Amino acid sequence: MDVATRFGQNLRRCRKRADLSQAELGRMSFLHRTEISLLERGRRVPRIDTLARLSGALSVSPHELLDGIEWTPGSSAGGSFSIAAGERRSS
Repeated sequence: MDVATRFGQNLRRCRKRADLSQAELGRMSFLHRTEISLLERGRRVPRIDTLARLSGALSVSPHELLDGIEWTPGSSAGGSFSIAAGERRSS
């Protein structure tokens, strides 16, 4: 699983818990419904402003949308993202 897929799962879980359609969330966050769909399917990684819009529209912390996504710093050559094993919040 990659970062985009994990973010999409978190987004979908939060949207469903809020009982919103993709179109309703799009209107509330000033994003197009297709953008919500692309994010939920892991086809796109959100920018920081998109993360802020979505967390505000869903009344959740950005941390909840990033649940299970971790960054491990590396040497001067770079680091890597990882998906935390076994972490998943229930709906």
